[in-house]
Amino acid sequence: MKHVRLLVLTEDLPQASLALAKTLSFHPDTRPPTETRLDELPGRTYRDTFSQAQSRLTKITRLLPLTAAPELAAVRVVTFAELCELNAQLGALWNDASRYEEEFRQLDDAERLIKEQLAALENFAHLNIDLSLLHNKTRFLAFHVGLVPRENLRQLEGAVQLAGHILLIYKQQDDQAQIVIVGPTDHDAPLAPLLAAAGFQNLPIPAELDRKPAELLEDLAAHRLAIAEQRRALHTRLEQWGEPFREQLLAAQHTLMLAEPLVTLDSALRSSGQLAHLAGWVPARAVASLKRQLRQSLTQPFDLSWRNPRPDERKLVPTVPLKSRWLAPFALLVKQYGIPAYGEIDPTPLFAATFLLMFGMMFGDLGHGAVIAGAAYWARHKLPDFYLFGVFAGISSMLFGLLFGSIFGYEDIISAWWMSPLHDPILMLEVALGWGIIFIIVACLLGIYNRLVIGDVIGAVFERHGVINLLFYLAFLTGGYGLATAGSFGTLPSILAIITLLALAAFQWHHLNAPTGEKILVVVIETLDTIIVYLSNTLSFLRVSAFSLNHVALALAIFTLADMMGVFGHIVTLILGNIFILVLEGGIVMIQVMRLQYYEGFSRYFSGDGHAFAPLQLRRKTVVN
Repeated sequence: MKHVRLLVLTEDLPQASLALAKTLSFHPDTRPPTETRLDELPGRTYRDTFSQAQSRLTKITRLLPLTAAPELAAVRVVTFAELCELNAQLGALWNDASRYEEEFRQLDDAERLIKEQLAALENFAHLNIDLSLLHNKTRFLAFHVGLVPRENLRQLEGAVQLAGHILLIYKQQDDQAQIVIVGPTDHDAPLAPLLAAAGFQNLPIPAELDRKPAELLEDLAAHRLAIAEQRRALHTRLEQWGEPFREQLLAAQHTLMLAEPLVTLDSALRSSGQLAHLAGWVPARAVASLKRQLRQSLTQPFDLSWRNPRPDERKLVPTVPLKSRWLAPFALLVKQYGIPAYGEIDPTPLFAATFLLMFGMMFGDLGHGAVIAGAAYWARHKLPDFYLFGVFAGISSMLFGLLFGSIFGYEDIISAWWMSPLHDPILMLEVALGWGIIFIIVACLLGIYNRLVIGDVIGAVFERHGVINLLFYLAFLTGGYGLATAGSFGTLPSILAIITLLALAAFQWHHLNAPTGEKILVVVIETLDTIIVYLSNTLSFLRVSAFSLNHVALALAIFTLADMMGVFGHIVTLILGNIFILVLEGGIVMIQVMRLQYYEGFSRYFSGDGHAFAPLQLRRKTVVN
């Protein structure tokens, strides 16, 4: 990646922005230039005019959806004068269109009011009386309409009767009862504490509901139909008004698409008088083509210079993502953890290979793998960016199913090309353990490399999963192997393990700023943690063999249940059992593989704190509303 600086005449900025967008290789750098004289913002007025025009067009096309999308047939410069003229035209159109929007808003308000009235009326639908009678107290009678929990209803009814009132239940739903309490006005005061104790909730009756509910429902339904008819008529009038302007709106979209690159560059532009400054990041291989494009596009002189990123700029340099259709679904999973920093190894290819290997080993079955691959391919139109992940996972499961001799859990239909986890579990455990050791060593080596690339030599040697950690792990493995085979840890592995642990302890002691007692405690804990982490991480890969055995065990359990059934029950049990294995065990295996990748792998060598390369570009099409 190169940092480029472009100096052009301010009047050439629109043409320069188009030239940069054509190359698809320029990632703007928004930092201000070091030259303090370049402090003007030449694109700000252009951007503000563009934003206003874009906003107006968006509001208009919300009312008049376009049925076609403009394509950039001819790329040309959109001058500020043309942009201003377009903005004025869209402003005039919006002034006319806004009248229709206001009419739609009034219809929406009217319909919203009807919905609110219907919701309120639902509480009183079972009261076949004039609701206006219940609005206020009369001279002699007081009314209370509301909700009370059904469990308190009997006690409230008795208390109300003692207070000289009548309680009427007009609707019961779930655990609530809707009631009306009527009584003399002069006896109404003692009723308040009784209602509060019973959990009574008052239901206010809107002033608009001044008749019987049945009559109101009929009127509201008729009103809704009238609003719907008005809405249809308004749509017809809007279409008739807008039809002559559709081509003009498409042309406006096309113009704004051409103006967008300069607007995107606004935060990266600086100028002084007639000289404009623009900086950004460009892949090294694209610098020459970028310069050629500028020469072809600009008529006035310009200056293009480039340099390598400085060490202090490393976190600012964008990372160009891998462009591979086959790796795209795995790149999505890697992106969930983070984006590779500049210079850091992109883990996507390694992630894809190791993910598929572990998934196949843990879920090896020819039949189940074929179902996974077939289902993923069938869903390719619904999951166009991710279906290949399922296809590859299914193929990996099928290949290991051939190696294990398993098809839908049966191990006597096809012969194993290699071995059966059920009949040789010790070998499967040894394979999983060996795989885990290789995985951890490779992850540590990648982590060391990534630190060396950014110049962090001390971190590559002494930090977690650095050279010292790796030497300890190798000594630990060598001594463990000797202990398992010869009964002795070995002198050389012991010395190397002790020396590396002492080196780690000394490094931590030197870099820890704390009282002596606290330093001793932290160093001891960190040193013990190094031993425990590498031991537990290595043993963690035994789950690869555990799940391969679990797959066989589940199949045996299903076969045992099926054998206890009749013919029909046997078939149904086998079908449901295999679905159970596919869904439950397949999902658990997927989670376990992701856990091994993220925790045992990425935590050792992948920072994921970079940001993606986002080049300036022309949208070839715009989204149709």
